[in-house]
Amino acid sequence: MVVSIVMGSSSDWPTMKKAKDMLDYFGIETDVEVVSAHRTPKNMYEFATNAKEKGTKVIIAGAGGAAHLPGMIASMTNVPVIGVPIQTKALSGIDSLYSIVQMPGGVPVATMAIGEAGATNAGIYAAKMIAIEDESVYDKLEAYTKSLEQKVEDMQNDLK
Repeated sequence: MVVSIVMGSSSDWPTMKKAKDMLDYFGIETDVEVVSAHRTPKNMYEFATNAKEKGTKVIIAGAGGAAHLPGMIASMTNVPVIGVPIQTKALSGIDSLYSIVQMPGGVPVATMAIGEAGATNAGIYAAKMIAIEDESVYDKLEAYTKSLEQKVEDMQNDLK
């Protein structure tokens, strides 16, 4: 099972790497590509329309600025798309968030938070989708959740 991570520019990689890190943690195969909705629309079309045939189960698409990549990909494939708004200098990623989350009815994109937290959650969310069919990923998610609980308990103990 494969999760494809795409972004509009290599400058988005420091953010999108957080999604890859989570997928690596859960042992999920990934491929990573730069696919620009505006600069390489033919490549985007090829990527989206061939995703299922390539074995892609989930697509995580990060985009900043105009942020059309996740929605455009979602309009061309029935492979689930998770959008990650990249934090931008001009509007702090609010423009990216609005562009990704405000999809018309019939073209859903699961939209995460702006920036690194959103990319991290996109990786976890993709893992949860893969875990529907993969028990080993489900077990790793269970362990991860327990580790989060332990972190909170440790924080509480640090206050004493």
